[in-house]
Amino acid sequence: MSRFLSPESAALDPYTPGEQPQNIPYNKLNTNESPFPPSPKVLKALSRAEMLKLNLYSDPTCARLCDAVAKRYELRTEQVAVGNGSDELLSFAFRAFCGTGKGCAFPDITYGFYQVWAQYYGLDATVIPLREDFTIAVDDYMDYPGTIFLANPNALTGIALPRTEIQRLLEANPDRVVVVDEAYVDFGGESCVPLLFRYDNLLIIQTMSKSRSLAGGRIGFALGSPDLIADINRVKYSFNPYNVNRLSIVAGAAAMEDEPYFQQCTAAIQKNRAWTVRELTALGFTVLPSEANFIFAKSDKIPGGELYRKLKENGILVRHFDAPERITDYCRITIGSLEQMVDLVDEITRLLEEV
Repeated sequence: MSRFLSPESAALDPYTPGEQPQNIPYNKLNTNESPFPPSPKVLKALSRAEMLKLNLYSDPTCARLCDAVAKRYELRTEQVAVGNGSDELLSFAFRAFCGTGKGCAFPDITYGFYQVWAQYYGLDATVIPLREDFTIAVDDYMDYPGTIFLANPNALTGIALPRTEIQRLLEANPDRVVVVDEAYVDFGGESCVPLLFRYDNLLIIQTMSKSRSLAGGRIGFALGSPDLIADINRVKYSFNPYNVNRLSIVAGAAAMEDEPYFQQCTAAIQKNRAWTVRELTALGFTVLPSEANFIFAKSDKIPGGELYRKLKENGILVRHFDAPERITDYCRITIGSLEQMVDLVDEITRLLEEV
């Protein structure tokens, strides 16, 4: 770092993204991307005519995209905000709903960016441990007065909370915001969208990176009461009004309008997940119950770090986390195409035979 870096920035512990190799072909199961291409409607929408408009700024209201999202979820357009990936919207939520006298709470094992944003904004963060079985104990959050952030399904484990548990949190204290990060909800989780009609302290954030095959398009969206969405947009307009580019607005709207393709892709992932869980369980793995497009798994025969390294040496990328200690034997494995999963299981079988 340079001598000009501020002490506050120097103290940051940045989020570490998953590996994105550019020059070596891998069976890439480490960053929870979709194995399927974008909807054919997206490819058709990204026309030459749209590309010729790149000399113009994008619509800061993202009206076309917000309208498509609102229609899909049967909401009003003023209940939708969009961002440069769900990460940006989550960051806006930390800025909007936390600050002087109001901290944030989230689990100890969850999406790693929550801790980064809490530190970045200088927030008082309460980190609440998961239970021994890696589930979230909602009762641990009941008396917390600040803003609560929960990934559901949880970002590392894949374990999902029933919607009724989120509802309990919303009712326990109507004067605090509960932010539910539903990045993975489309793969079997129970969305909290129906609760938006009853609770004005609920903010839901989703992404088009996973279930709608647009990770490279960087599109996220927030759903909430008009007042909460206005708060998010207030932060957005104080930071980057043109936060979603022209082509991503077009692509996102087209993807949102192709419901059959969305259902086809998410069903395939759920089927491939079930197959992979059966195969790894038969090999002696412990696999946490997942409602996401990934699984969290460990073997008593090979440490998680060693499994990650050996798989990488043989052309397969998965994700391994060194901390906290109780997850070091686990690897997070993205669910890809059936061919990708067969390749993974075959390689793991071979590695276990060598142990």
